[in-house]
Amino acid sequence: MIEYDPERRLGIFWVSCEAGTYIRTLCVHLGLLLGVGGQMQELRRVRSGVMSEKDHMVTMHDVLDAQWLYDNHKDESYLRRVVYPLEKLLTSHKRLVMKDSAVNAICYGAKIMLPGVLRYEDGIEVNQEIVVITTKGEAICMAIALMTTAVISTCDHGIVAKIKRVIMERDTYPRKWGLGPKASQKKMMIKQGLLDKHGKPTGNTPPTWKQDYIDYSDSGKKALVAEALQVPQLAAEAVKVIKRKRESESECDETPPVVPQLMKKEKKKNKKDKKPKTVLESGGEAGDGDSDTTKKKKKKKVKVVEEMSE
Repeated sequence: MIEYDPERRLGIFWVSCEAGTYIRTLCVHLGLLLGVGGQMQELRRVRSGVMSEKDHMVTMHDVLDAQWLYDNHKDESYLRRVVYPLEKLLTSHKRLVMKDSAVNAICYGAKIMLPGVLRYEDGIEVNQEIVVITTKGEAICMAIALMTTAVISTCDHGIVAKIKRVIMERDTYPRKWGLGPKASQKKMMIKQGLLDKHGKPTGNTPPTWKQDYIDYSDSGKKALVAEALQVPQLAAEAVKVIKRKRESESECDETPPVVPQLMKKEKKKNKKDKKPKTVLESGGEAGDGDSDTTKKKKKKKVKVVEEMSE
Protein backbone atom coordinates (compact mmCIF):
# COMPACT_ATOMS: atom_id res chain seq x y z
CA MET A 1 0.00 0.00 0.00
CA ILE A 2 1.47 3.33 -1.11
CA GLU A 3 -1.30 5.81 -0.30
CA TYR A 4 -4.83 5.81 1.17
CA ASP A 5 -7.49 8.57 1.26
CA PRO A 6 -10.14 7.82 3.96
CA GLU A 7 -12.51 10.56 2.75
CA ARG A 8 -12.70 9.30 -0.83
CA ARG A 9 -12.01 5.70 0.22
CA LEU A 10 -9.33 5.34 -2.43
CA GLY A 11 -6.11 3.37 -2.06
CA ILE A 12 -3.02 3.04 -4.23
CA PHE A 13 -0.93 -0.12 -4.04
CA TRP A 14 1.97 -1.54 -6.03
CA VAL A 15 1.94 -5.16 -7.27
CA SER A 16 4.78 -7.25 -8.72
CA CYS A 17 3.27 -10.15 -10.66
CA GLU A 18 3.76 -12.51 -13.59
CA ALA A 19 2.16 -12.27 -17.01
CA GLY A 20 -1.53 -13.20 -17.03
CA THR A 21 -2.40 -11.90 -13.54
CA TYR A 22 -5.87 -10.30 -13.32
CA ILE A 23 -5.41 -7.12 -11.26
CA ARG A 24 -9.08 -6.15 -11.59
CA THR A 25 -10.11 -9.45 -9.98
CA LEU A 26 -7.45 -8.94 -7.30
CA CYS A 27 -9.05 -5.60 -6.34
CA VAL A 28 -12.50 -7.21 -6.08
CA HIS A 29 -11.15 -10.01 -3.87
CA LEU A 30 -9.40 -7.52 -1.58
CA GLY A 31 -12.72 -5.72 -1.10
CA LEU A 32 -14.44 -9.01 -0.26
CA LEU A 33 -11.78 -9.90 2.29
CA LEU A 34 -12.09 -6.50 3.97
CA GLY A 35 -15.89 -6.77 3.98
CA VAL A 36 -16.46 -3.37 2.35
CA GLY A 37 -16.38 -4.23 -1.36
CA GLY A 38 -13.96 -2.83 -3.89
CA GLN A 39 -13.26 -2.31 -7.57
CA MET A 40 -10.39 -1.09 -9.72
CA GLN A 41 -10.54 2.51 -10.91
CA GLU A 42 -7.18 2.93 -12.66
CA LEU A 43 -4.33 0.62 -13.73
CA ARG A 44 -0.85 1.71 -14.69
CA ARG A 45 2.02 -0.53 -15.79
CA VAL A 46 5.30 0.82 -14.46
CA ARG A 47 7.59 -2.08 -15.40
CA SER A 48 7.73 -4.99 -17.84
CA GLY A 49 10.67 -7.35 -17.40
CA VAL A 50 13.82 -5.24 -17.26
CA MET A 51 12.07 -2.28 -18.91
CA SER A 52 10.79 0.38 -16.51
CA GLU A 53 9.03 3.71 -17.06
CA LYS A 54 12.04 5.62 -15.75
CA ASP A 55 14.65 4.02 -17.99
CA HIS A 56 13.35 2.62 -21.26
CA MET A 57 9.58 3.14 -21.58
CA VAL A 58 8.13 5.70 -24.01
CA THR A 59 4.69 6.88 -25.02
CA MET A 60 2.92 6.30 -28.31
CA HIS A 61 3.43 10.00 -29.13
CA ASP A 62 7.19 9.41 -28.98
CA VAL A 63 6.87 6.55 -31.46
CA LEU A 64 4.79 8.74 -33.80
CA ASP A 65 7.25 11.62 -33.63
CA ALA A 66 10.23 9.33 -34.21
CA GLN A 67 8.59 7.82 -37.27
CA TRP A 68 7.74 11.29 -38.66
CA LEU A 69 11.34 12.44 -38.16
CA TYR A 70 12.67 9.39 -39.98
CA ASP A 71 10.21 9.68 -42.88
CA ASN A 72 10.74 13.40 -43.47
CA HIS A 73 14.37 14.00 -42.51
CA LYS A 74 15.87 10.49 -42.70
CA ASP A 75 17.09 10.87 -39.15
CA GLU A 76 16.91 7.57 -37.29
CA SER A 77 18.49 8.69 -34.00
CA TYR A 78 15.11 9.38 -32.35
CA LEU A 79 13.73 6.10 -33.69
CA ARG A 80 16.69 4.14 -32.30
CA ARG A 81 16.13 5.73 -28.90
CA VAL A 82 12.46 4.76 -28.96
CA VAL A 83 12.66 1.26 -30.49
CA TYR A 84 15.19 -1.01 -28.77
CA PRO A 85 16.50 -4.33 -30.11
CA LEU A 86 15.15 -7.59 -28.73
CA GLU A 87 18.42 -8.36 -26.95
CA LYS A 88 17.65 -5.53 -24.50
CA LEU A 89 15.15 -7.82 -22.75
CA LEU A 90 17.71 -10.61 -22.33
CA THR A 91 20.52 -8.72 -20.63
CA SER A 92 19.75 -10.34 -17.26
CA HIS A 93 20.26 -13.90 -18.62
CA LYS A 94 23.51 -15.86 -18.62
CA ARG A 95 25.06 -16.03 -22.09
CA LEU A 96 26.70 -18.57 -24.39
CA VAL A 97 28.63 -17.24 -27.39
CA MET A 98 28.57 -19.59 -30.39
CA LYS A 99 30.85 -19.81 -33.41
CA ASP A 100 29.52 -18.32 -36.64
CA SER A 101 29.73 -21.72 -38.32
CA ALA A 102 27.23 -23.20 -35.81
CA VAL A 103 24.63 -20.40 -35.84
CA ASN A 104 22.53 -21.53 -38.80
CA ALA A 105 22.56 -25.14 -37.63
CA ILE A 106 21.04 -24.05 -34.30
CA CYS A 107 18.40 -22.06 -36.19
CA TYR A 108 17.44 -25.33 -37.92
CA GLY A 109 17.14 -27.08 -34.54
CA ALA A 110 20.58 -28.66 -34.10
CA LYS A 111 21.78 -29.48 -30.60
CA ILE A 112 24.00 -26.96 -28.83
CA MET A 113 27.21 -28.98 -28.66
CA LEU A 114 30.35 -28.05 -26.78
CA PRO A 115 32.70 -27.83 -29.83
CA GLY A 116 30.55 -24.99 -31.21
CA VAL A 117 30.78 -22.90 -28.01
CA LEU A 118 33.25 -20.03 -28.27
CA ARG A 119 32.78 -18.31 -24.89
CA TYR A 120 30.56 -18.79 -21.86
CA GLU A 121 29.60 -16.78 -18.81
CA ASP A 122 30.49 -17.64 -15.24
CA GLY A 123 27.82 -18.93 -12.84
CA ILE A 124 25.74 -21.07 -15.22
CA GLU A 125 23.79 -23.79 -13.39
CA VAL A 126 21.92 -26.87 -14.62
CA ASN A 127 18.29 -26.25 -15.73
CA GLN A 128 18.88 -22.50 -15.77
CA GLU A 129 17.39 -20.45 -18.61
CA ILE A 130 20.18 -18.91 -20.70
CA VAL A 131 20.49 -17.01 -23.97
CA VAL A 132 22.66 -18.18 -26.88
CA ILE A 133 24.18 -15.32 -28.87
CA THR A 134 26.57 -14.73 -31.78
CA THR A 135 29.94 -12.99 -31.64
CA LYS A 136 28.13 -9.76 -32.60
CA GLY A 137 25.70 -10.02 -29.67
CA GLU A 138 22.69 -11.18 -31.71
CA ALA A 139 20.32 -13.53 -29.90
CA ILE A 140 20.06 -16.95 -31.55
CA CYS A 141 17.76 -18.77 -29.13
CA MET A 142 16.68 -19.27 -25.55
CA ALA A 143 17.92 -22.52 -24.02
CA ILE A 144 17.96 -24.60 -20.83
CA ALA A 145 21.47 -25.31 -19.56
CA LEU A 146 22.48 -28.97 -19.20
CA MET A 147 26.03 -28.24 -17.98
CA THR A 148 27.44 -25.96 -15.33
CA THR A 149 30.29 -23.54 -15.98
CA ALA A 150 32.72 -25.90 -14.22
CA VAL A 151 31.71 -28.84 -16.41
CA ILE A 152 31.95 -26.76 -19.60
CA SER A 153 35.48 -25.70 -18.69
CA THR A 154 36.65 -29.28 -18.05
CA CYS A 155 34.91 -31.20 -20.88
CA ASP A 156 35.65 -31.22 -24.60
CA HIS A 157 32.42 -32.79 -25.91
CA GLY A 158 28.75 -33.16 -25.00
CA ILE A 159 25.45 -31.27 -25.14
CA VAL A 160 25.70 -27.91 -23.38
CA ALA A 161 22.06 -26.79 -23.51
CA LYS A 162 18.63 -27.74 -24.82
CA ILE A 163 16.83 -25.30 -27.14
CA LYS A 164 13.69 -23.73 -25.68
CA ARG A 165 12.79 -21.14 -28.34
CA VAL A 166 14.62 -20.11 -31.53
CA ILE A 167 14.72 -16.32 -32.01
CA MET A 168 16.85 -15.81 -35.11
CA GLU A 169 15.41 -16.57 -38.54
CA ARG A 170 16.90 -19.36 -40.62
CA ASP A 171 19.63 -18.68 -43.18
CA THR A 172 20.57 -15.36 -41.56
CA TYR A 173 24.05 -16.88 -41.39
CA PRO A 174 25.40 -19.16 -44.16
CA ARG A 175 25.24 -22.92 -43.90
CA LYS A 176 28.47 -24.49 -42.75
CA TRP A 177 27.59 -28.16 -42.36
CA GLY A 178 28.37 -30.69 -45.10
CA LEU A 179 31.53 -28.85 -46.21
CA GLY A 180 34.13 -31.28 -44.85
CA PRO A 181 36.43 -33.42 -47.04
CA LYS A 182 34.31 -36.59 -46.80
CA ALA A 183 31.06 -34.73 -47.43
CA SER A 184 32.53 -32.93 -50.44
CA GLN A 185 33.86 -36.20 -51.87
CA LYS A 186 30.47 -37.82 -51.36
CA LYS A 187 28.71 -35.01 -53.25
CA MET A 188 31.16 -35.36 -56.16
CA MET A 189 30.57 -39.13 -56.32
CA ILE A 190 26.80 -38.58 -56.36
CA LYS A 191 27.20 -36.20 -59.32
CA GLN A 192 29.43 -38.71 -61.14
CA GLY A 193 26.93 -41.53 -60.59
CA LEU A 194 29.21 -43.60 -58.34
CA LEU A 195 26.63 -43.31 -55.54
CA ASP A 196 22.87 -43.07 -55.69
CA LYS A 197 21.00 -39.87 -54.84
CA HIS A 198 20.86 -40.86 -51.15
CA GLY A 199 24.63 -41.47 -50.99
CA LYS A 200 24.32 -45.26 -50.86
CA PRO A 201 26.84 -47.48 -52.69
CA THR A 202 25.89 -49.00 -56.04
CA GLY A 203 27.54 -51.37 -58.48
CA ASN A 204 29.75 -48.55 -59.80
CA THR A 205 31.04 -47.60 -56.36
CA PRO A 206 34.82 -48.18 -56.03
CA PRO A 207 35.84 -50.78 -53.40
CA THR A 208 38.10 -48.31 -51.59
CA TRP A 209 35.07 -46.16 -50.72
CA LYS A 210 33.20 -49.17 -49.35
CA GLN A 211 36.15 -50.09 -47.15
CA ASP A 212 37.05 -46.61 -45.87
CA TYR A 213 33.64 -44.92 -45.54
CA ILE A 214 31.59 -45.75 -42.46
CA ASP A 215 27.87 -45.01 -42.58
CA TYR A 216 27.00 -44.65 -38.91
CA SER A 217 23.27 -44.66 -39.53
CA ASP A 218 23.41 -48.05 -41.27
CA SER A 219 25.80 -49.52 -38.72
CA GLY A 220 23.49 -48.41 -35.93
CA LYS A 221 20.53 -50.08 -37.61
CA LYS A 222 22.51 -53.27 -38.19
CA ALA A 223 23.61 -53.34 -34.57
CA LEU A 224 20.02 -52.95 -33.41
CA VAL A 225 18.88 -55.78 -35.69
CA ALA A 226 21.71 -58.03 -34.50
CA GLU A 227 20.83 -57.34 -30.87
CA ALA A 228 17.17 -58.07 -31.56
CA LEU A 229 18.13 -61.41 -33.15
CA GLN A 230 20.48 -62.33 -30.32
CA VAL A 231 17.95 -61.72 -27.56
CA PRO A 232 15.79 -64.85 -28.25
CA GLN A 233 18.89 -67.03 -28.59
CA LEU A 234 20.30 -65.79 -25.29
CA ALA A 235 16.96 -66.33 -23.60
CA ALA A 236 16.75 -69.94 -24.89
CA GLU A 237 20.29 -70.67 -23.69
CA ALA A 238 19.50 -69.23 -20.26
CA VAL A 239 16.41 -71.46 -19.98
CA LYS A 240 18.49 -74.52 -20.87
CA VAL A 241 21.09 -73.69 -18.22
CA ILE A 242 18.38 -73.29 -15.57
CA LYS A 243 16.83 -76.65 -16.50
CA ARG A 244 20.21 -78.38 -16.24
CA LYS A 245 20.81 -76.92 -12.80
CA ARG A 246 17.39 -78.06 -11.60
CA GLU A 247 17.94 -81.59 -12.92
CA SER A 248 21.35 -81.85 -11.25
CA GLU A 249 19.89 -80.61 -7.95
CA SER A 250 17.04 -83.13 -8.10
CA GLU A 251 19.50 -85.99 -8.75
CA CYS A 252 21.57 -84.93 -5.76
CA ASP A 253 18.46 -84.93 -3.54
CA GLU A 254 17.34 -88.42 -4.69
CA THR A 255 20.72 -90.17 -4.17
CA PRO A 256 22.22 -88.90 -0.92
CA PRO A 257 25.76 -90.02 -0.06
CA VAL A 258 26.21 -93.28 1.94
CA VAL A 259 29.23 -92.37 4.03
CA PRO A 260 27.58 -89.57 6.04
CA GLN A 261 24.74 -91.91 7.09
CA LEU A 262 27.21 -94.49 8.40
CA MET A 263 29.04 -91.81 10.32
CA LYS A 264 25.77 -90.64 11.86
CA LYS A 265 24.90 -94.21 12.98
CA GLU A 266 28.30 -94.67 14.62
CA LYS A 267 27.92 -91.37 16.45
CA LYS A 268 24.49 -92.42 17.75
CA LYS A 269 25.93 -95.72 19.10
CA ASN A 270 28.74 -93.90 20.88
CA LYS A 271 26.23 -91.56 22.50
CA LYS A 272 24.12 -94.50 23.74
CA ASP A 273 27.20 -96.18 25.24
CA LYS A 274 28.25 -93.02 27.02
CA LYS A 275 24.87 -92.34 28.64
CA PRO A 276 24.89 -95.21 31.29
CA LYS A 277 28.37 -94.27 32.45
CA THR A 278 27.36 -90.71 33.01
CA VAL A 279 24.27 -91.86 34.88
CA LEU A 280 26.31 -94.14 37.13
CA GLU A 281 28.88 -91.49 37.81
CA SER A 282 26.21 -88.98 38.64
CA GLY A 283 24.52 -91.52 40.93
CA GLY A 284 27.74 -92.22 42.81
CA GLU A 285 28.43 -88.60 43.30
CA ALA A 286 24.91 -88.08 44.57
CA GLY A 287 25.33 -90.90 47.12
CA ASP A 288 28.55 -89.47 48.48
CA GLY A 289 26.90 -86.14 48.86
CA ASP A 290 24.00 -87.69 50.79
CA SER A 291 26.38 -89.52 53.18
CA ASP A 292 28.23 -86.31 53.93
CA THR A 293 25.00 -84.51 54.78
CA THR A 294 23.82 -87.38 57.06
CA LYS A 295 27.13 -87.32 58.94
CA LYS A 296 26.78 -83.60 59.53
CA LYS A 297 23.24 -84.09 60.81
CA LYS A 298 24.39 -86.82 63.22
CA LYS A 299 27.15 -84.64 64.58
CA LYS A 300 24.69 -81.86 65.18
CA LYS A 301 22.35 -84.22 66.98
CA VAL A 302 25.17 -85.51 69.16
CA LYS A 303 26.17 -82.00 70.10
CA VAL A 304 22.60 -81.07 70.93
CA VAL A 305 22.21 -84.18 73.14
CA GLU A 306 25.46 -83.46 75.00
CA GLU A 307 24.39 -79.88 75.69
CA MET A 308 21.04 -81.06 77.05
CA SER A 309 22.70 -83.60 79.34
CA GLU A 310 25.03 -80.97 80.72
